[in-house]
Amino acid sequence: MLFAARSAGALHRLFDTLPVFAGDSRIRRWFTLVPGSAFGADASAAVERFGGQVVPWEDALAEEYDLVVAASPKGGLSLLRGPKVLLPHGAGFSKTLPQEGAAESASGLDPEFLLDGDGRAVAALHALAHPSQVDRLARRAPSAAARAVVVGDPTLERILASLQQRDHYRDALGTGGRRLVVLTSTWGPESLLARHPRLPHRLARELPCDAYQLALIAHPNIRSELDRREFEERLAPALDAGLVLARPYEEWGALLVAADAVITDHGSTALYAASAGRPLIAACDGGPELIPGSPMADVLGQIPELGDPVGLGKILDTYGVDVAALAGSAFAEQGNVLEGLRRELYGLLELAPPDGSWCGARTLPAPGSTGLALAAFGVRIEQRDHVVHVERTYAGGRDGVHHLAAEVDRATARQVQSAGLLFRRAAPAPRGTYGEEWTVRGWIDRMLEEYGEGRTAAVVLGPGHCVARRAGGTLWEVRIAPCREGGRAFRTDPAAVLSAVHALLGSGSLPLETEPAAYRIRCVVAGRDYEAALTPVGDNVAGVGERTC
Repeated sequence: MLFAARSAGALHRLFDTLPVFAGDSRIRRWFTLVPGSAFGADASAAVERFGGQVVPWEDALAEEYDLVVAASPKGGLSLLRGPKVLLPHGAGFSKTLPQEGAAESASGLDPEFLLDGDGRAVAALHALAHPSQVDRLARRAPSAAARAVVVGDPTLERILASLQQRDHYRDALGTGGRRLVVLTSTWGPESLLARHPRLPHRLARELPCDAYQLALIAHPNIRSELDRREFEERLAPALDAGLVLARPYEEWGALLVAADAVITDHGSTALYAASAGRPLIAACDGGPELIPGSPMADVLGQIPELGDPVGLGKILDTYGVDVAALAGSAFAEQGNVLEGLRRELYGLLELAPPDGSWCGARTLPAPGSTGLALAAFGVRIEQRDHVVHVERTYAGGRDGVHHLAAEVDRATARQVQSAGLLFRRAAPAPRGTYGEEWTVRGWIDRMLEEYGEGRTAAVVLGPGHCVARRAGGTLWEVRIAPCREGGRAFRTDPAAVLSAVHALLGSGSLPLETEPAAYRIRCVVAGRDYEAALTPVGDNVAGVGERTC
């Protein structure tokens, strides 16, 4: 059998159907790339990464296949010989493309591509995700609708099968107790990235980095239209501020599972997020591409709109839209999709599935993208009732900060020279026979000697364990307890608490020099309360000050 695709996005949909034929040695799976798409450049590379075998288009035309499966009716699909199966490309059929096909027809339901010159359906089977789609197809192409069957959406099936992996995905992303906010952009002039190209950068710079993690799902056509390097250069300011950029296959679904909220345009990715129960926020309205009365039009008409990024937390705290119910008009047969699709496809092949076999959706792999860890922070400090409130953003992202905190080994020279808090994260022991390492005390003394008064230098030795000293003062060991709530223990970045220590030492709330005594401080980071114990470090050569870093 032959899987035919015009673009990487369509190809990814086909990959999600492969469990239908799992374990059947009677079936040989081939792939071919249908010419004619402006977005076909990445499809060949996608097959190669997947490990599939490609049949050149000219060779595919010369063969006859028992089954041809595609996720788009466009291009020269009708030229291929063999019964054809059309699968959904995306979800909801909410988008029309004015530059191609019949006016106001949904992309994927356009009779110009579904029927041949004699008005006959090109496909032997048109697999759809919801009964309403059959009704819509019947109004535009009755002969195609006669061959339509509702089987559901295989891609949604993978996402739903992966919901139990949420904690695993968040661990892989390094999300912790932060809210993961995912931006999703379709392609074309009405997309989020076309209408608001600086939105990822603005959110990454302005949202508190201890409260939010930001990610972007971009339609594969955007990557195909540009090249990877050009695309990433356009996003460079946001990537530098910690934006996670999802890979185009599988990883985007894992990000939706891990997400706490999704900021969207009119693209169908939002319907998958809604079906997973993720709150949706609208960034733009789809303009003339959005079909009135379609599933995405219904969704965009009822979800809140994104305004000032500072108000994002309030939107999420008061969110009351049942997005899963809204997505119900786009999907059916959840839990039975692959079994239903297998029944239809084996029927066309006139074969029985292998004895004792069962096909189920494969869970999505954990994300491999984590985003760039920030090396410098703008820090706001507020002291209320003996509690220090710390809010950190990307350095230079917002005005009115108390001080800059810089990780010396990774920040720029300018950031280090401007920083009030200089810190480093202890590295693993060097490999090899020879090595040179700073002691904790030695590195801190060097920083304060080199960069002068008014600064605090610190070393993060591990989760919840640091050593710090302000110029002219005592060397302190800092132990940070996790915040426990809801049966979970949350740890914050120790460098956030070090900013509180820096502020307290500078304000005189903690003495620079002291007789041996311990102090406890309370620090609020991203709305969570952390307690830190500060103990003076003596001159013991076996003590924490003599550890290497």
